[in-house]
Amino acid sequence: GISVRENVWLASRRHHKRQAANKITEEVIDRVGLGDIRSSIVGRLAHGERQWVEIAMVLTSNPVLLLLDEPTAGMTNEETDKTAILIREISQSAALIVVEHDMQFIKAIANKVTVFHQGSILIEDNVEAVMQNAMVRDIYLGKEKS
Repeated sequence: GISVRENVWLASRRHHKRQAANKITEEVIDRVGLGDIRSSIVGRLAHGERQWVEIAMVLTSNPVLLLLDEPTAGMTNEETDKTAILIREISQSAALIVVEHDMQFIKAIANKVTVFHQGSILIEDNVEAVMQNAMVRDIYLGKEKS
């Protein structure tokens, strides 16, 4: 029942004094691209917009590491593209660990990919090498037809 700005400000206020929280709130709202909806009630937003509000809330603490679990699940293609741009921008100032099954999204954001299988690292390499790996294709992407 509260606005985008209020949600982001409350998150910011947990880490900063009032004046700093006000400034950081506005900076983060602009950084994440929420300026046009800053007064909107979060509960009435589209799913992707709510995800961006959550990311904005986290960014108010200026984290050095973000853990994102399927950040684009349920998003439209347009929202996914915007999220990829946002994540690439965030990666300039923070380390990111993204758990995601959408390989096209991973291709858009990742420098290095680690594939786990049954609790162990199967492969760690660039996206192209991972996608070309026969074991990865067999286990996660489906076996090639002969």
